[in-house]
Amino acid sequence: MKRALTLLVTLACVAMTGEPASAYLKLGTRVGAGTVNLRWQDFPVRYFITNAAGGGVSAAQLRDAVDRAFDSWTSIETASISAEFAGFTQARPNDDDGLTVIGFLNQPDQDRTLGATSFLVDTLSGEIVEAEIYLNSFFSWSVASAGEANRFDVESIALHEIGHLFGLGHSALGETELRSGGRRVLAAEAVMFPIAFSAGSIAGRTLRADDIAGISEIYPSNVYRRERGSISGRITKASQGVLGAHVVAFNLRTGKLVGGFSLNQDGSFVIAGLEAGAHALRVEPLDDGDVESFFDLTLNIDVNFRARFHDRIVVVPRGGGTSDVQIRVEPK
Repeated sequence: MKRALTLLVTLACVAMTGEPASAYLKLGTRVGAGTVNLRWQDFPVRYFITNAAGGGVSAAQLRDAVDRAFDSWTSIETASISAEFAGFTQARPNDDDGLTVIGFLNQPDQDRTLGATSFLVDTLSGEIVEAEIYLNSFFSWSVASAGEANRFDVESIALHEIGHLFGLGHSALGETELRSGGRRVLAAEAVMFPIAFSAGSIAGRTLRADDIAGISEIYPSNVYRRERGSISGRITKASQGVLGAHVVAFNLRTGKLVGGFSLNQDGSFVIAGLEAGAHALRVEPLDDGDVESFFDLTLNIDVNFRARFHDRIVVVPRGGGTSDVQIRVEPK
């Protein structure tokens, strides 16, 4: 059975609140009582670029920026993925044509959305059959190497959307402040953070450890299996599992952050894609305003607990895992 899914990714001026946190998620679709993770089965992913300008950027300039963004993802040595430019097309994103198309669409009614990714998926296997990305030409765009004032960076937003195209959900690894009109990003340790940097910034062009761990878990290479490790365990409150808690691993040698969510009612979690070595663990809740950026609102995500650090350093083995980490949290 095949089904169309649309992931509307709001990247600008989103009213989000709360403290910074970190984790990557994989995209999935509900099948009965379960969830099937989305992933491509066949590579390279062949993508077309719409032969129309938008937001002050030509089709050729869009192609160059998108190519660079794909190259950033496909050059990760711990992930086994590839992509190929298939040509320019008159087709538009969201046309039901069997093509994976990337281009501009003018969406003035979505004045807080910079871009969106949609899928046609096989709901039995989770295979992505077709994907589309549009950038909203209601906004002004730039491909300048150093960015341009008052214009959003094509490569940065394309990099985020291509992460979705490959099956990654959002990361909560970022810090924002409330300004008039929404939230302004102060810092982000993941391209997959759901709010973009301000117009003029090119800070979103570089993948971080959280992004790399996420894509590598979905499409692991031999290097990933040999060199990376994991931490798993359980988050509990009053002897009951906590659903939707962030568990953040901080590499004490490199300072890199990678996170995971407790995704089951028993509070179990896995943080995969970690470099070998000593890590500190922190558990923290999503803020109420953040939940819908990460989870289906029908889930009973627990945000009523205090953040805390695990009382022990956890050592991750190369090519293996450290399990049975137990962290107890207290209600707010």
